[in-house]
Amino acid sequence: MIKIIKKILLFILIILVLSIFYLVRKPTGIVSNARDVQWGVAFSKIFSVQLGLDWKENYLAILTDLKPATIRLPIYWQDIEPEPGKYDFSDYDWMAQEAQRQGVKLILVVGRKVPRWPECHSPSWADKLSENEKQEKIIEYISASVERYKNIDNLYLWQVDNEPFLPFGACTKFDVNFLDREIATARNMDPSHKIMVTDSGELSTWVQAAKRADIFGTTMYRVIWKSPAGYFKYPLPPKFFWLKANIVHLLYPERPIVVSELQAEPWGPKQIYDLPVDEQMKSMDINQFHANIEYAKRVGFPEDYLWGAEWWFWMKTKKNRPEFWEAAKEVMKSE
Repeated sequence: MIKIIKKILLFILIILVLSIFYLVRKPTGIVSNARDVQWGVAFSKIFSVQLGLDWKENYLAILTDLKPATIRLPIYWQDIEPEPGKYDFSDYDWMAQEAQRQGVKLILVVGRKVPRWPECHSPSWADKLSENEKQEKIIEYISASVERYKNIDNLYLWQVDNEPFLPFGACTKFDVNFLDREIATARNMDPSHKIMVTDSGELSTWVQAAKRADIFGTTMYRVIWKSPAGYFKYPLPPKFFWLKANIVHLLYPERPIVVSELQAEPWGPKQIYDLPVDEQMKSMDINQFHANIEYAKRVGFPEDYLWGAEWWFWMKTKKNRPEFWEAAKEVMKSE
Protein backbone atom coordinates (compact mmCIF):
# COMPACT_ATOMS: atom_id res chain seq x y z
CA MET A 1 0.00 0.00 0.00
CA ILE A 2 2.83 2.41 0.88
CA LYS A 3 4.51 1.68 -2.46
CA ILE A 4 1.27 2.45 -4.31
CA ILE A 5 0.88 5.77 -2.44
CA LYS A 6 4.49 6.67 -3.25
CA LYS A 7 3.91 5.94 -6.94
CA ILE A 8 0.76 8.07 -6.95
CA LEU A 9 2.57 10.95 -5.25
CA LEU A 10 5.48 10.63 -7.69
CA PHE A 11 3.04 10.71 -10.60
CA ILE A 12 1.35 13.84 -9.20
CA LEU A 13 4.77 15.48 -8.73
CA ILE A 14 5.74 14.70 -12.33
CA ILE A 15 2.45 16.17 -13.59
CA LEU A 16 3.00 19.34 -11.52
CA VAL A 17 6.56 19.75 -12.81
CA LEU A 18 5.45 19.26 -16.40
CA SER A 19 2.57 21.70 -15.92
CA ILE A 20 4.89 24.36 -14.53
CA PHE A 21 7.35 23.74 -17.38
CA TYR A 22 4.48 24.18 -19.85
CA LEU A 23 3.28 27.36 -18.24
CA VAL A 24 6.68 29.08 -18.22
CA ARG A 25 7.36 28.39 -21.90
CA LYS A 26 7.71 31.38 -24.21
CA PRO A 27 4.17 32.69 -24.68
CA THR A 28 2.71 33.97 -27.92
CA GLY A 29 3.13 37.69 -28.51
CA ILE A 30 6.77 37.83 -27.39
CA VAL A 31 9.05 39.78 -29.73
CA SER A 32 12.06 37.93 -31.13
CA ASN A 33 14.32 40.99 -31.08
CA ALA A 34 14.50 43.81 -28.54
CA ARG A 35 14.55 46.27 -31.43
CA ASP A 36 11.02 45.14 -32.27
CA VAL A 37 9.66 46.61 -29.02
CA GLN A 38 7.52 49.72 -29.42
CA TRP A 39 8.45 52.20 -26.70
CA GLY A 40 6.12 54.87 -25.40
CA VAL A 41 5.65 57.04 -22.32
CA ALA A 42 2.90 58.22 -20.01
CA PHE A 43 2.19 61.88 -19.39
CA SER A 44 0.14 63.40 -16.58
CA LYS A 45 -0.70 67.08 -16.82
CA ILE A 46 -1.57 67.09 -13.11
CA PHE A 47 1.71 65.53 -12.01
CA SER A 48 3.75 67.87 -14.21
CA VAL A 49 2.09 70.82 -12.48
CA GLN A 50 2.68 69.27 -9.05
CA LEU A 51 6.40 69.11 -9.87
CA GLY A 52 6.36 72.86 -10.51
CA LEU A 53 6.82 72.48 -14.26
CA ASP A 54 5.28 74.30 -17.19
CA TRP A 55 3.20 71.32 -18.31
CA LYS A 56 2.96 72.49 -21.92
CA GLU A 57 6.73 72.89 -22.15
CA ASN A 58 7.11 69.44 -20.58
CA TYR A 59 4.65 67.87 -23.03
CA LEU A 60 6.18 69.51 -26.11
CA ALA A 61 9.66 68.39 -25.04
CA ILE A 62 8.41 64.81 -24.82
CA LEU A 63 6.93 65.04 -28.32
CA THR A 64 9.79 66.80 -30.06
CA ASP A 65 12.87 65.62 -28.17
CA LEU A 66 12.04 62.15 -26.83
CA LYS A 67 9.87 61.28 -29.86
CA PRO A 68 7.91 58.32 -28.41
CA ALA A 69 5.76 56.22 -30.70
CA THR A 70 2.79 56.52 -28.34
CA ILE A 71 1.79 58.59 -25.30
CA ARG A 72 -0.53 57.23 -22.64
CA LEU A 73 -2.59 60.23 -21.55
CA PRO A 74 -5.10 60.32 -18.67
CA ILE A 75 -8.08 62.62 -19.18
CA TYR A 76 -8.75 63.88 -15.67
CA TRP A 77 -12.40 64.40 -14.79
CA GLN A 78 -11.72 67.53 -12.71
CA ASP A 79 -9.86 69.09 -15.65
CA ILE A 80 -12.66 68.77 -18.17
CA GLU A 81 -15.71 69.30 -15.91
CA PRO A 82 -14.74 71.91 -13.31
CA GLU A 83 -18.42 72.75 -12.88
CA PRO A 84 -21.34 70.30 -13.20
CA GLY A 85 -22.33 69.90 -16.83
CA LYS A 86 -19.80 72.49 -18.11
CA TYR A 87 -17.08 70.74 -20.10
CA ASP A 88 -13.78 72.29 -21.12
CA PHE A 89 -11.59 70.06 -23.30
CA SER A 90 -9.25 72.84 -24.46
CA ASP A 91 -6.08 71.49 -22.80
CA TYR A 92 -6.66 67.96 -24.08
CA ASP A 93 -7.62 69.24 -27.54
CA TRP A 94 -4.26 71.00 -27.62
CA MET A 95 -2.38 67.87 -26.49
CA ALA A 96 -4.16 65.70 -29.06
CA GLN A 97 -3.43 68.18 -31.85
CA GLU A 98 0.25 68.55 -30.92
CA ALA A 99 0.66 64.77 -30.78
CA GLN A 100 -0.96 64.43 -34.19
CA ARG A 101 1.34 67.15 -35.54
CA GLN A 102 4.33 65.05 -34.46
CA GLY A 103 2.89 61.73 -35.64
CA VAL A 104 2.51 60.37 -32.10
CA LYS A 105 -0.34 58.00 -31.25
CA LEU A 106 -2.44 58.38 -28.11
CA ILE A 107 -3.79 55.97 -25.53
CA LEU A 108 -6.49 57.97 -23.78
CA VAL A 109 -7.32 56.91 -20.22
CA VAL A 110 -10.78 57.50 -18.79
CA GLY A 111 -12.72 56.25 -15.78
CA ARG A 112 -13.13 56.46 -12.05
CA LYS A 113 -9.52 55.44 -11.35
CA VAL A 114 -6.80 56.88 -13.57
CA PRO A 115 -2.99 57.21 -13.24
CA ARG A 116 -1.22 59.24 -10.54
CA TRP A 117 -2.01 59.64 -6.88
CA PRO A 118 -4.65 59.67 -5.45
CA GLU A 119 -5.73 57.45 -8.40
CA CYS A 120 -9.42 58.29 -8.08
CA HIS A 121 -9.55 61.87 -9.35
CA SER A 122 -12.75 63.89 -9.27
CA PRO A 123 -13.86 67.52 -9.19
CA SER A 124 -14.56 68.90 -5.73
CA TRP A 125 -18.26 69.35 -6.49
CA ALA A 126 -18.62 65.59 -7.04
CA ASP A 127 -17.54 64.85 -3.45
CA LYS A 128 -20.96 65.95 -2.26
CA LEU A 129 -22.78 63.40 -4.41
CA SER A 130 -24.10 60.03 -3.32
CA GLU A 131 -22.33 56.98 -4.76
CA ASN A 132 -25.10 56.38 -7.31
CA GLU A 133 -25.12 60.03 -8.38
CA LYS A 134 -21.33 60.03 -8.68
CA GLN A 135 -21.36 56.92 -10.85
CA GLU A 136 -23.86 58.54 -13.21
CA LYS A 137 -21.64 61.61 -13.51
CA ILE A 138 -18.57 59.43 -14.20
CA ILE A 139 -20.45 57.72 -17.03
CA GLU A 140 -21.34 61.15 -18.43
CA TYR A 141 -17.68 62.24 -18.27
CA ILE A 142 -16.56 59.03 -20.02
CA SER A 143 -19.24 59.48 -22.68
CA ALA A 144 -18.26 63.10 -23.30
CA SER A 145 -14.56 62.17 -23.58
CA VAL A 146 -15.12 59.27 -25.95
CA GLU A 147 -17.44 61.34 -28.12
CA ARG A 148 -14.87 64.12 -28.24
CA TYR A 149 -11.89 62.03 -29.34
CA LYS A 150 -13.15 58.84 -30.97
CA ASN A 151 -12.60 60.20 -34.47
CA ILE A 152 -9.15 61.78 -34.13
CA ASP A 153 -6.63 60.26 -36.51
CA ASN A 154 -3.94 59.48 -33.94
CA LEU A 155 -6.13 57.68 -31.37
CA TYR A 156 -4.58 54.25 -30.80
CA LEU A 157 -6.86 52.83 -28.11
CA TRP A 158 -8.80 53.59 -24.95
CA GLN A 159 -7.79 52.54 -21.46
CA VAL A 160 -10.69 52.30 -19.03
CA ASP A 161 -9.67 52.70 -15.38
CA ASN A 162 -6.14 52.04 -14.10
CA GLU A 163 -5.41 48.77 -12.29
CA PRO A 164 -9.05 48.60 -11.14
CA PHE A 165 -8.58 45.29 -9.30
CA LEU A 166 -5.65 46.58 -7.23
CA PRO A 167 -6.77 48.21 -3.94
CA PHE A 168 -4.42 51.19 -4.21
CA GLY A 169 -5.14 54.89 -3.88
CA ALA A 170 -7.69 57.08 -2.15
CA CYS A 171 -10.73 55.48 -3.77
CA THR A 172 -14.20 54.53 -2.73
CA LYS A 173 -15.09 50.85 -2.56
CA PHE A 174 -14.42 48.98 -5.79
CA ASP A 175 -17.54 47.99 -7.72
CA VAL A 176 -16.90 45.46 -10.49
CA ASN A 177 -20.36 45.97 -11.94
CA PHE A 178 -19.63 49.66 -12.34
CA LEU A 179 -16.28 48.87 -13.99
CA ASP A 180 -18.14 46.71 -16.50
CA ARG A 181 -20.52 49.58 -17.13
CA GLU A 182 -17.62 51.99 -17.73
CA ILE A 183 -16.06 49.58 -20.23
CA ALA A 184 -19.38 48.98 -21.99
CA THR A 185 -19.94 52.73 -22.29
CA ALA A 186 -16.60 53.28 -24.03
CA ARG A 187 -16.95 50.18 -26.21
CA ASN A 188 -20.50 50.98 -27.35
CA MET A 189 -19.67 54.59 -28.14
CA ASP A 190 -16.50 53.72 -30.06
CA PRO A 191 -16.51 50.18 -31.47
CA SER A 192 -13.69 51.14 -33.85
CA HIS A 193 -10.97 51.28 -31.19
CA LYS A 194 -9.81 48.59 -28.79
CA ILE A 195 -9.94 48.88 -25.02
CA MET A 196 -7.06 48.20 -22.67
CA VAL A 197 -7.62 47.13 -19.06
CA THR A 198 -4.60 47.02 -16.76
CA ASP A 199 -3.51 45.25 -13.60
CA SER A 200 -0.55 44.92 -11.26
CA GLY A 201 2.32 42.90 -12.70
CA GLU A 202 3.47 41.59 -9.34
CA LEU A 203 0.33 41.47 -7.18
CA SER A 204 -2.41 40.09 -9.42
CA THR A 205 -3.28 37.01 -11.46
CA TRP A 206 -4.33 39.28 -14.41
CA VAL A 207 -7.32 37.06 -15.18
CA GLN A 208 -10.13 39.40 -14.14
CA ALA A 209 -8.67 42.37 -16.00
CA ALA A 210 -7.69 40.37 -19.11
CA LYS A 211 -11.19 38.91 -19.28
CA ARG A 212 -12.58 42.40 -19.89
CA ALA A 213 -9.86 43.68 -22.21
CA ASP A 214 -9.19 43.72 -25.93
CA ILE A 215 -5.58 44.40 -24.94
CA PHE A 216 -4.28 43.62 -21.46
CA GLY A 217 -1.72 45.92 -19.85
CA THR A 218 0.55 44.93 -16.97
CA THR A 219 2.60 47.18 -14.75
CA MET A 220 6.26 46.29 -14.20
CA TYR A 221 7.97 47.58 -11.06
CA ARG A 222 11.37 46.51 -9.76
CA VAL A 223 12.16 48.60 -6.64
CA ILE A 224 9.43 49.92 -4.37
CA TRP A 225 9.05 51.30 -0.86
CA LYS A 226 6.57 49.65 1.48
CA SER A 227 6.06 50.24 5.20
CA PRO A 228 7.37 48.78 7.44
CA ALA A 229 9.93 46.94 5.29
CA GLY A 230 11.26 50.03 3.50
CA TYR A 231 12.84 49.59 0.08
CA PHE A 232 12.21 46.25 -1.56
CA LYS A 233 13.40 44.79 -4.86
CA TYR A 234 11.15 42.19 -6.42
CA PRO A 235 13.13 38.92 -6.78
CA LEU A 236 11.17 37.88 -9.86
CA PRO A 237 12.80 36.53 -13.03
CA PRO A 238 11.40 37.63 -16.42
CA LYS A 239 9.79 34.20 -16.82
CA PHE A 240 7.48 35.11 -13.95
CA PHE A 241 5.67 37.31 -16.47
CA TRP A 242 5.72 34.49 -19.02
CA LEU A 243 3.98 32.24 -16.49
CA LYS A 244 1.19 34.76 -15.96
CA ALA A 245 0.89 35.42 -19.69
CA ASN A 246 0.42 31.72 -20.36
CA ILE A 247 -2.27 31.48 -17.70
CA VAL A 248 -4.10 34.35 -19.42
CA HIS A 249 -3.69 32.68 -22.81
CA LEU A 250 -5.05 29.39 -21.53
CA LEU A 251 -8.30 31.20 -20.69
CA TYR A 252 -8.25 33.87 -23.39
CA PRO A 253 -6.13 32.59 -26.29
CA GLU A 254 -4.01 35.12 -28.17
CA ARG A 255 -5.04 38.03 -25.91
CA PRO A 256 -2.43 40.76 -26.60
CA ILE A 257 -0.34 41.68 -23.54
CA VAL A 258 1.72 44.87 -23.20
CA VAL A 259 3.60 46.65 -20.43
CA SER A 260 1.31 49.57 -19.72
CA GLU A 261 3.55 51.01 -17.00
CA LEU A 262 7.28 50.31 -16.72
CA GLN A 263 8.92 51.86 -13.68
CA ALA A 264 11.36 54.58 -14.70
CA GLU A 265 11.02 56.96 -11.74
CA PRO A 266 11.52 56.65 -7.96
CA TRP A 267 9.11 55.05 -5.52
CA GLY A 268 9.77 56.26 -2.01
CA PRO A 269 7.99 56.92 1.30
CA LYS A 270 6.66 60.26 0.01
CA GLN A 271 5.56 61.76 -3.28
CA ILE A 272 8.53 62.63 -5.50
CA TYR A 273 8.08 66.39 -5.08
CA ASP A 274 8.45 65.94 -1.29
CA LEU A 275 11.45 63.58 -1.51
CA PRO A 276 15.11 64.71 -1.52
CA VAL A 277 17.00 63.67 -4.66
CA ASP A 278 19.42 61.53 -2.64
CA GLU A 279 16.47 59.58 -1.30
CA GLN A 280 15.00 59.25 -4.79
CA MET A 281 18.20 57.59 -5.98
CA LYS A 282 17.63 54.70 -3.56
CA SER A 283 14.94 53.31 -5.85
CA MET A 284 15.82 54.87 -9.22
CA ASP A 285 19.39 55.83 -10.04
CA ILE A 286 20.60 55.66 -13.63
CA ASN A 287 21.83 52.08 -13.19
CA GLN A 288 18.40 50.97 -12.04
CA PHE A 289 16.83 52.82 -14.96
CA HIS A 290 18.95 50.85 -17.43
CA ALA A 291 18.35 47.60 -15.50
CA ASN A 292 14.58 48.08 -15.75
CA ILE A 293 14.80 48.64 -19.50
CA GLU A 294 16.87 45.47 -19.93
CA TYR A 295 14.47 43.50 -17.74
CA ALA A 296 11.53 44.57 -19.90
CA LYS A 297 13.42 43.57 -23.04
CA ARG A 298 14.05 40.11 -21.56
CA VAL A 299 10.36 39.71 -20.79
CA GLY A 300 9.69 40.56 -24.41
CA PHE A 301 6.18 42.00 -24.56
CA PRO A 302 5.79 43.99 -27.80
CA GLU A 303 4.87 47.39 -26.28
CA ASP A 304 6.35 49.09 -23.21
CA TYR A 305 5.19 52.42 -21.80
CA LEU A 306 7.70 54.10 -19.50
CA TRP A 307 6.47 55.75 -16.31
CA GLY A 308 8.37 58.89 -15.34
CA ALA A 309 8.60 61.37 -18.24
CA GLU A 310 7.58 64.30 -16.04
CA TRP A 311 10.28 63.37 -13.48
CA TRP A 312 13.01 63.05 -16.13
CA PHE A 313 12.15 66.57 -17.33
CA TRP A 314 12.10 67.86 -13.73
CA MET A 315 15.51 66.30 -13.07
CA LYS A 316 16.89 67.84 -16.27
CA THR A 317 15.47 71.35 -15.92
CA LYS A 318 15.26 71.82 -12.15
CA LYS A 319 18.10 69.66 -10.80
CA ASN A 320 20.66 69.80 -13.64
CA ARG A 321 20.52 66.00 -13.90
CA PRO A 322 19.80 65.30 -17.60
CA GLU A 323 21.01 61.67 -17.58
CA PHE A 324 17.53 60.15 -17.20
CA TRP A 325 16.09 62.28 -20.00
CA GLU A 326 19.00 61.39 -22.30
CA ALA A 327 18.72 57.70 -21.41
CA ALA A 328 15.01 57.72 -22.20
CA LYS A 329 15.75 59.41 -25.53
CA GLU A 330 18.11 56.58 -26.43
CA VAL A 331 15.43 54.03 -25.53
CA MET A 332 12.94 55.74 -27.85
CA LYS A 333 15.54 55.68 -30.64
CA SER A 334 16.10 51.93 -30.21
CA GLU A 335 12.70 51.00 -31.65
